[in-house]
Amino acid sequence: MFERFTEDARAVVRGAVAQAEATGERSAGAGHLLLALLERRDGRGARALVALGIADRGEAVRRAWDEARRRAGLSQAETDALAGLGIDVERIVARVEEVHGAGALAGDRRDKGWWPGRRGFGRDAKEVLEKALRIALARRERHIGDEHILLALTARPGVAAEVLADHGVTYASVTGVLDGTGRAEAG
Repeated sequence: MFERFTEDARAVVRGAVAQAEATGERSAGAGHLLLALLERRDGRGARALVALGIADRGEAVRRAWDEARRRAGLSQAETDALAGLGIDVERIVARVEEVHGAGALAGDRRDKGWWPGRRGFGRDAKEVLEKALRIALARRERHIGDEHILLALTARPGVAAEVLADHGVTYASVTGVLDGTGRAEAG
């Protein structure tokens, strides 16, 4: 599938793997794709993020992503739903961290040694990349660019879409910018 990726999309994929390596994780996830995309300055997806005013908010996005990882990848919507059932996720996370250390639910492997071998992609990242392919095909575009990865991140339910939406980046706003009909900055 990667043969259809533009150089910009390949750079995002490589960046996601580098993000996973930096955190000591065994596989790259959707969040790693998001963080890699935010680091880019070239490509249609990166330019869309600039137009939507999120490119300079990379640290805020990273903090939101790290907080979701701390909650074992639960989105705020999932946390709220569990709260409606009387389950206090923050309390559970605090208790687990008290017993097992900070970041215990985040999957951090920094203290567990080096992971030998090549990092692959987690299920969520694979779903994003597959969705990027479907979006490119639906838009009748022959190649998969970083803009398709961005669209897929906004279209797939989960933490990455939630973090982006919290910063005003939605499927509709990205599509508008890419098609030339969107806003110049996020609201």
